[in-house]
Amino acid sequence: MARLAQTHGLTDVQQEILSTVRDFVDKEIIPVATELEHRDEYPQQIVDGLKELGLFGLMIPEEYGGLGESLLTYALCVEEIARGWMSVSGIINTHFIVAYMLKQHGTEEQKNHFLPRMAAGDVRGAFSMSEPGLGSDVSAITSKAVKDGDEYVLNGQKMWLTNGGTSTLVAVLVRSEEGHPEGTAPHKSMTTFLIEKEPGFGEVLPGLTIPGKIDKMGYKGVDTTELIMDGLRIPANRVLGGTTGRGFYQMMDGVEVGRVNVAARGCGVAQRAFELGVQYAQQRHTFGKQIAQHQAIQFKLAEMATKVEAAHAMMVNAARKKDSGERNDLEAGMAKYLASEYCKEVVEDAFRIHGGYGFSKEYEIERLYREAPMLLIGEGTAEIQKMIIGRRLLEEYRFQG
Repeated sequence: MARLAQTHGLTDVQQEILSTVRDFVDKEIIPVATELEHRDEYPQQIVDGLKELGLFGLMIPEEYGGLGESLLTYALCVEEIARGWMSVSGIINTHFIVAYMLKQHGTEEQKNHFLPRMAAGDVRGAFSMSEPGLGSDVSAITSKAVKDGDEYVLNGQKMWLTNGGTSTLVAVLVRSEEGHPEGTAPHKSMTTFLIEKEPGFGEVLPGLTIPGKIDKMGYKGVDTTELIMDGLRIPANRVLGGTTGRGFYQMMDGVEVGRVNVAARGCGVAQRAFELGVQYAQQRHTFGKQIAQHQAIQFKLAEMATKVEAAHAMMVNAARKKDSGERNDLEAGMAKYLASEYCKEVVEDAFRIHGGYGFSKEYEIERLYREAPMLLIGEGTAEIQKMIIGRRLLEEYRFQG
Protein backbone atom coordinates (compact mmCIF):
# COMPACT_ATOMS: atom_id res chain seq x y z
CA MET A 1 0.00 0.00 0.00
CA ALA A 2 1.24 3.50 -0.79
CA ARG A 3 1.86 5.74 2.16
CA LEU A 4 -0.81 8.25 3.03
CA ALA A 5 -0.32 11.93 2.26
CA GLN A 6 1.59 11.62 -0.99
CA THR A 7 2.25 14.84 -2.95
CA HIS A 8 2.02 14.75 -6.73
CA GLY A 9 3.97 16.92 -9.14
CA LEU A 10 7.21 17.18 -7.14
CA THR A 11 10.52 17.65 -8.93
CA ASP A 12 13.34 15.15 -8.66
CA VAL A 13 15.18 17.56 -6.34
CA GLN A 14 12.17 17.89 -4.05
CA GLN A 15 11.73 14.12 -3.91
CA GLU A 16 15.41 13.66 -3.09
CA ILE A 17 15.26 16.23 -0.28
CA LEU A 18 12.15 14.63 1.22
CA SER A 19 13.63 11.14 0.97
CA THR A 20 16.75 12.33 2.81
CA VAL A 21 14.70 14.02 5.53
CA ARG A 22 12.43 10.96 5.90
CA ASP A 23 15.44 8.67 6.36
CA PHE A 24 16.91 11.06 8.93
CA VAL A 25 13.62 11.12 10.85
CA ASP A 26 13.31 7.32 10.87
CA LYS A 27 16.92 6.75 11.94
CA GLU A 28 17.83 9.76 14.09
CA ILE A 29 14.62 11.20 15.56
CA ILE A 30 11.93 8.55 16.14
CA PRO A 31 14.20 6.14 18.09
CA VAL A 32 15.17 8.83 20.66
CA ALA A 33 12.28 11.31 20.62
CA THR A 34 10.19 9.91 23.47
CA GLU A 35 13.17 9.50 25.79
CA LEU A 36 14.40 13.05 25.14
CA GLU A 37 10.88 14.43 25.48
CA HIS A 38 10.34 12.80 28.86
CA ARG A 39 13.60 14.40 30.05
CA ASP A 40 12.65 17.74 28.46
CA GLU A 41 16.12 17.70 26.90
CA TYR A 42 17.13 19.94 24.02
CA PRO A 43 17.91 17.65 21.03
CA GLN A 44 21.33 19.08 20.24
CA GLN A 45 22.51 16.06 18.26
CA ILE A 46 19.37 16.12 16.10
CA VAL A 47 19.72 19.87 15.53
CA ASP A 48 23.34 19.40 14.49
CA GLY A 49 22.18 16.77 12.00
CA LEU A 50 19.58 19.12 10.53
CA LYS A 51 22.25 21.81 10.26
CA GLU A 52 24.46 19.38 8.34
CA LEU A 53 21.57 18.60 5.98
CA GLY A 54 21.22 22.31 5.24
CA LEU A 55 17.64 22.56 6.48
CA PHE A 56 18.21 25.84 8.32
CA GLY A 57 18.79 27.44 4.93
CA LEU A 58 16.15 25.55 2.99
CA MET A 59 14.18 28.63 1.86
CA ILE A 60 17.00 31.18 2.04
CA PRO A 61 18.03 32.25 -1.50
CA GLU A 62 21.15 30.68 -2.99
CA GLU A 63 22.85 34.08 -3.21
CA TYR A 64 22.93 34.08 0.60
CA GLY A 65 24.15 30.50 0.91
CA GLY A 66 20.77 28.77 1.21
CA LEU A 67 19.09 26.14 -0.94
CA GLY A 68 16.50 28.53 -2.38
CA GLU A 69 13.65 26.03 -2.11
CA SER A 70 9.92 26.73 -2.10
CA LEU A 71 7.49 27.00 0.81
CA LEU A 72 5.98 23.71 -0.37
CA THR A 73 9.32 21.91 -0.06
CA TYR A 74 9.82 23.41 3.38
CA ALA A 75 6.31 22.48 4.54
CA LEU A 76 6.72 18.89 3.36
CA CYS A 77 10.02 18.66 5.25
CA VAL A 78 8.31 20.02 8.36
CA GLU A 79 5.58 17.40 7.96
CA GLU A 80 8.22 14.66 7.95
CA ILE A 81 10.08 16.12 10.94
CA ALA A 82 6.89 16.57 12.99
CA ARG A 83 6.04 12.98 12.25
CA GLY A 84 9.21 12.14 14.17
CA TRP A 85 8.94 14.71 16.96
CA MET A 86 6.96 17.94 16.77
CA SER A 87 9.35 19.85 19.02
CA VAL A 88 12.12 19.56 16.44
CA SER A 89 9.91 21.16 13.80
CA GLY A 90 9.31 24.02 16.23
CA ILE A 91 13.04 24.66 16.50
CA ILE A 92 13.19 25.13 12.73
CA ASN A 93 9.90 27.01 12.35
CA THR A 94 10.76 30.14 14.32
CA HIS A 95 14.15 30.30 12.59
CA PHE A 96 12.43 29.99 9.23
CA ILE A 97 9.90 32.76 9.97
CA VAL A 98 12.65 35.24 10.90
CA ALA A 99 14.67 34.31 7.80
CA TYR A 100 11.54 34.73 5.65
CA MET A 101 10.81 38.16 7.16
CA LEU A 102 14.40 39.23 6.50
CA LYS A 103 14.25 37.96 2.92
CA GLN A 104 10.95 39.75 2.23
CA HIS A 105 11.36 42.95 4.24
CA GLY A 106 14.98 43.41 5.32
CA THR A 107 17.39 46.03 4.00
CA GLU A 108 20.26 44.82 1.85
CA GLU A 109 22.62 45.37 4.76
CA GLN A 110 20.40 43.27 7.04
CA LYS A 111 20.11 40.49 4.48
CA ASN A 112 23.85 40.36 3.88
CA HIS A 113 24.58 40.48 7.60
CA PHE A 114 22.16 37.79 8.78
CA LEU A 115 21.02 35.46 5.99
CA PRO A 116 24.32 33.70 5.16
CA ARG A 117 24.86 32.85 8.83
CA MET A 118 21.24 31.79 9.22
CA ALA A 119 21.55 29.54 6.16
CA ALA A 120 24.56 27.85 7.76
CA GLY A 121 22.66 27.45 11.04
CA ASP A 122 25.25 29.55 12.88
CA VAL A 123 22.59 32.15 13.73
CA ARG A 124 19.30 30.74 15.04
CA GLY A 125 16.13 32.81 14.87
CA ALA A 126 13.18 33.37 17.19
CA PHE A 127 10.31 35.83 16.90
CA SER A 128 8.16 37.51 19.51
CA MET A 129 4.73 39.13 19.36
CA SER A 130 2.76 37.92 22.37
CA GLU A 131 2.81 39.48 25.83
CA PRO A 132 1.51 38.36 29.26
CA GLY A 133 -1.57 40.58 28.98
CA LEU A 134 -2.59 39.66 25.46
CA GLY A 135 -2.96 36.63 23.24
CA SER A 136 -4.53 37.01 19.82
CA ASP A 137 -5.08 40.78 20.22
CA VAL A 138 -1.77 41.98 18.77
CA SER A 139 -3.04 45.59 18.71
CA ALA A 140 -2.90 45.60 22.53
CA ILE A 141 0.92 45.36 22.64
CA THR A 142 2.36 47.61 25.35
CA SER A 143 6.12 47.06 24.90
CA LYS A 144 7.63 50.29 23.60
CA ALA A 145 10.60 51.64 21.70
CA VAL A 146 11.70 55.26 22.21
CA LYS A 147 14.18 56.98 19.90
CA ASP A 148 17.35 58.25 21.58
CA GLY A 149 19.86 59.61 19.08
CA ASP A 150 21.03 56.80 16.78
CA GLU A 151 19.49 54.17 19.04
CA TYR A 152 16.15 53.02 20.33
CA VAL A 153 15.48 52.15 23.97
CA LEU A 154 13.15 49.17 24.38
CA ASN A 155 11.10 48.35 27.47
CA GLY A 156 8.48 45.67 28.05
CA GLN A 157 7.80 42.01 28.63
CA LYS A 158 7.17 39.44 25.89
CA MET A 159 5.81 35.91 26.25
CA TRP A 160 5.86 32.48 24.58
CA LEU A 161 9.14 32.68 22.68
CA THR A 162 9.95 29.37 21.06
CA ASN A 163 13.77 29.06 21.05
CA GLY A 164 13.95 32.01 23.44
CA GLY A 165 17.05 30.63 25.15
CA THR A 166 18.85 28.87 22.29
CA SER A 167 18.32 31.56 19.63
CA THR A 168 20.88 34.24 18.83
CA LEU A 169 18.58 36.52 16.82
CA VAL A 170 15.11 37.58 17.94
CA ALA A 171 12.61 39.59 15.86
CA VAL A 172 10.55 41.53 18.41
CA LEU A 173 7.38 43.50 17.71
CA VAL A 174 6.92 46.62 19.88
CA ARG A 175 5.02 49.89 19.77
CA SER A 176 7.00 52.85 18.42
CA GLU A 177 5.71 56.39 18.89
CA GLU A 178 8.26 58.13 16.68
CA GLY A 179 6.60 59.44 13.54
CA HIS A 180 3.26 58.01 14.64
CA PRO A 181 1.32 60.63 16.63
CA GLU A 182 -1.29 59.81 19.21
CA GLY A 183 -4.46 58.56 17.55
CA THR A 184 -2.59 56.60 14.87
CA ALA A 185 -4.19 53.20 14.26
CA PRO A 186 -2.45 50.64 16.55
CA HIS A 187 -1.26 48.45 13.70
CA LYS A 188 0.43 51.45 12.04
CA SER A 189 2.55 52.32 15.08
CA MET A 190 4.37 49.01 15.51
CA THR A 191 7.94 48.21 14.57
CA THR A 192 9.95 45.00 14.34
CA PHE A 193 13.44 45.12 15.86
CA LEU A 194 16.20 42.61 15.17
CA ILE A 195 17.96 41.80 18.45
CA GLU A 196 21.23 39.90 18.40
CA LYS A 197 22.02 38.14 21.67
CA GLU A 198 23.99 35.35 23.25
CA PRO A 199 22.28 31.97 23.78
CA GLY A 200 21.38 31.02 27.32
CA PHE A 201 19.28 32.27 30.21
CA GLY A 202 19.50 35.23 32.58
CA GLU A 203 20.77 38.62 31.40
CA VAL A 204 22.05 37.74 27.93
CA LEU A 205 22.53 41.36 26.88
CA PRO A 206 22.55 44.60 28.91
CA GLY A 207 18.87 45.33 29.42
CA LEU A 208 17.69 41.97 28.04
CA THR A 209 16.79 39.02 30.26
CA ILE A 210 15.62 35.57 29.21
CA PRO A 211 14.19 33.84 32.30
CA GLY A 212 14.26 30.04 32.55
CA LYS A 213 12.13 27.72 30.44
CA ILE A 214 8.36 27.66 30.88
CA ASP A 215 7.25 24.20 32.06
CA LYS A 216 4.70 22.84 29.59
CA MET A 217 2.31 19.91 29.29
CA GLY A 218 3.86 18.91 25.98
CA TYR A 219 6.06 20.40 23.26
CA LYS A 220 9.06 19.68 25.44
CA GLY A 221 12.72 19.67 24.46
CA VAL A 222 12.38 23.01 22.67
CA ASP A 223 12.75 25.96 25.06
CA THR A 224 9.77 28.29 25.47
CA THR A 225 10.51 31.45 27.43
CA GLU A 226 9.65 35.01 28.34
CA LEU A 227 11.73 38.00 27.18
CA ILE A 228 12.16 41.04 29.41
CA MET A 229 13.47 44.34 28.04
CA ASP A 230 14.53 46.96 30.59
CA GLY A 231 16.36 49.84 28.97
CA LEU A 232 17.57 47.65 26.10
CA ARG A 233 19.44 49.82 23.58
CA ILE A 234 19.23 48.80 19.90
CA PRO A 235 20.91 50.60 16.96
CA ALA A 236 18.54 52.24 14.50
CA ASN A 237 19.91 50.05 11.70
CA ARG A 238 18.29 47.06 13.40
CA VAL A 239 14.76 48.21 12.58
CA LEU A 240 13.57 45.54 10.15
CA GLY A 241 13.39 47.17 6.71
CA GLY A 242 14.87 50.43 8.04
CA THR A 243 11.52 52.17 8.56
CA THR A 244 9.35 52.23 11.68
CA GLY A 245 5.61 51.58 11.62
CA ARG A 246 5.71 48.52 9.35
CA GLY A 247 6.19 45.86 12.00
CA PHE A 248 2.60 44.64 12.13
CA TYR A 249 2.50 43.92 8.40
CA GLN A 250 5.91 42.26 8.49
CA MET A 251 4.90 40.01 11.37
CA MET A 252 1.56 39.10 9.78
CA ASP A 253 3.39 38.12 6.60
CA GLY A 254 5.63 35.86 8.68
CA VAL A 255 2.71 34.39 10.61
CA GLU A 256 0.88 33.65 7.36
CA VAL A 257 3.63 31.30 6.21
CA GLY A 258 3.91 30.12 9.81
CA ARG A 259 0.31 28.91 9.60
CA VAL A 260 1.24 26.72 6.66
CA ASN A 261 4.03 25.39 8.84
CA VAL A 262 1.67 24.64 11.74
CA ALA A 263 -0.68 22.90 9.31
CA ALA A 264 2.28 20.79 8.15
CA ARG A 265 3.11 19.93 11.75
CA GLY A 266 -0.49 18.84 12.31
CA CYS A 267 -0.28 16.64 9.23
CA GLY A 268 2.94 15.04 10.44
CA VAL A 269 1.71 14.32 13.96
CA ALA A 270 -1.60 12.95 12.62
CA GLN A 271 0.24 10.70 10.18
CA ARG A 272 2.42 9.29 12.95
CA ALA A 273 -0.64 8.73 15.16
CA PHE A 274 -2.31 6.83 12.32
CA GLU A 275 0.82 4.70 11.83
CA LEU A 276 0.89 3.85 15.53
CA GLY A 277 -2.84 3.11 15.62
CA VAL A 278 -2.95 0.88 12.56
CA GLN A 279 0.16 -0.98 13.72
CA TYR A 280 -1.14 -1.58 17.23
CA ALA A 281 -4.54 -2.67 15.87
CA GLN A 282 -2.81 -5.53 14.04
CA GLN A 283 -0.76 -6.58 17.07
CA ARG A 284 -3.45 -6.56 19.77
CA HIS A 285 -5.89 -9.48 19.93
CA THR A 286 -9.31 -9.60 21.61
CA PHE A 287 -12.03 -12.24 21.36
CA GLY A 288 -9.72 -14.47 19.34
CA LYS A 289 -8.71 -12.08 16.58
CA GLN A 290 -6.80 -8.88 15.84
CA ILE A 291 -8.69 -5.81 16.97
CA ALA A 292 -8.12 -4.54 13.42
CA GLN A 293 -10.65 -7.18 12.31
CA HIS A 294 -13.39 -5.63 14.44
CA GLN A 295 -15.63 -3.36 12.40
CA ALA A 296 -15.58 -0.61 15.02
CA ILE A 297 -11.78 -0.34 14.74
CA GLN A 298 -11.88 -0.46 10.93
CA PHE A 299 -14.33 2.45 10.93
CA LYS A 300 -11.99 4.40 13.19
CA LEU A 301 -8.98 3.68 10.98
CA ALA A 302 -10.93 4.72 7.89
CA GLU A 303 -11.88 8.04 9.48
CA MET A 304 -8.31 8.66 10.65
CA ALA A 305 -6.79 7.99 7.23
CA THR A 306 -9.34 10.20 5.49
CA LYS A 307 -8.55 13.08 7.86
CA VAL A 308 -4.81 12.66 7.29
CA GLU A 309 -5.33 12.84 3.53
CA ALA A 310 -7.69 15.84 3.68
CA ALA A 311 -5.42 17.88 5.96
CA HIS A 312 -2.38 17.13 3.81
CA ALA A 313 -4.19 18.20 0.63
CA MET A 314 -5.23 21.54 2.15
CA MET A 315 -1.73 22.19 3.50
CA VAL A 316 -0.18 21.53 0.08
CA ASN A 317 -2.74 23.81 -1.59
CA ALA A 318 -1.97 26.67 0.83
CA ALA A 319 1.80 26.31 0.29
CA ARG A 320 1.47 26.23 -3.49
CA LYS A 321 -0.76 29.31 -3.44
CA LYS A 322 1.87 31.26 -1.50
CA ASP A 323 4.64 30.02 -3.79
CA SER A 324 2.69 31.30 -6.80
CA GLY A 325 2.88 34.83 -5.37
CA GLU A 326 -0.83 35.02 -4.68
CA ARG A 327 -2.50 36.02 -1.44
CA ASN A 328 -3.07 32.87 0.62
CA ASP A 329 -4.43 34.00 3.98
CA LEU A 330 -7.72 32.20 3.26
CA GLU A 331 -6.04 28.94 2.27
CA ALA A 332 -3.47 29.16 5.10
CA GLY A 333 -6.21 29.80 7.66
CA MET A 334 -8.29 26.90 6.38
CA ALA A 335 -5.28 24.56 6.32
CA LYS A 336 -4.13 25.51 9.81
CA TYR A 337 -7.66 25.20 11.23
CA LEU A 338 -8.45 21.85 9.59
CA ALA A 339 -5.04 20.24 10.13
CA SER A 340 -4.85 21.14 13.83
CA GLU A 341 -8.41 20.00 14.55
CA TYR A 342 -7.99 16.78 12.58
CA CYS A 343 -4.65 16.15 14.24
CA LYS A 344 -6.29 16.30 17.66
CA GLU A 345 -9.01 13.89 16.53
CA VAL A 346 -6.67 11.40 14.84
CA VAL A 347 -4.34 11.35 17.86
CA GLU A 348 -7.29 10.78 20.20
CA ASP A 349 -8.57 7.91 18.04
CA ALA A 350 -5.13 6.30 18.02
CA PHE A 351 -5.04 6.78 21.80
CA ARG A 352 -8.41 5.01 22.09
CA ILE A 353 -7.20 2.14 19.89
CA HIS A 354 -4.30 1.62 22.30
CA GLY A 355 -6.73 1.30 25.19
CA GLY A 356 -5.12 1.39 28.62
CA TYR A 357 -1.64 1.12 27.12
CA GLY A 358 -2.10 4.53 25.51
CA PHE A 359 -2.05 6.00 29.01
CA SER A 360 1.40 4.56 29.66
CA LYS A 361 4.52 6.65 29.05
CA GLU A 362 6.11 3.54 27.51
CA TYR A 363 3.99 4.06 24.39
CA GLU A 364 4.70 6.84 21.90
CA ILE A 365 1.03 7.76 21.55
CA GLU A 366 1.08 9.17 25.10
CA ARG A 367 3.57 11.81 23.95
CA LEU A 368 1.54 12.68 20.85
CA TYR A 369 -1.58 13.03 22.99
CA ARG A 370 0.14 15.79 24.98
CA GLU A 371 1.68 17.47 21.94
CA ALA A 372 -1.38 17.80 19.69
CA PRO A 373 -3.17 20.49 21.79
CA MET A 374 -0.37 23.02 21.16
CA LEU A 375 -1.30 23.06 17.48
CA LEU A 376 -4.79 24.25 18.38
CA ILE A 377 -3.40 27.56 19.66
CA GLY A 378 -0.06 28.07 17.86
CA GLU A 379 -0.06 30.79 15.15
CA GLY A 380 -3.65 31.69 16.04
CA THR A 381 -6.49 29.75 17.65
CA ALA A 382 -9.29 28.05 15.73
CA GLU A 383 -11.49 31.05 16.49
CA ILE A 384 -8.95 33.44 14.95
CA GLN A 385 -8.69 31.24 11.85
CA LYS A 386 -12.48 31.25 11.51
CA MET A 387 -12.52 35.07 11.70
CA ILE A 388 -9.88 35.27 8.96
CA ILE A 389 -11.71 32.72 6.82
CA GLY A 390 -15.09 34.38 7.33
CA ARG A 391 -13.85 37.87 6.44
CA ARG A 392 -12.09 36.63 3.31
CA LEU A 393 -15.15 34.70 2.20
CA LEU A 394 -17.25 37.85 2.51
CA GLU A 395 -14.69 39.68 0.37
CA GLU A 396 -14.82 37.00 -2.30
CA TYR A 397 -18.61 36.49 -2.22
CA ARG A 398 -19.74 40.05 -1.67
CA PHE A 399 -23.47 40.35 -2.38
CA GLN A 400 -24.29 42.90 -5.03
CA GLY A 401 -27.76 44.03 -3.96
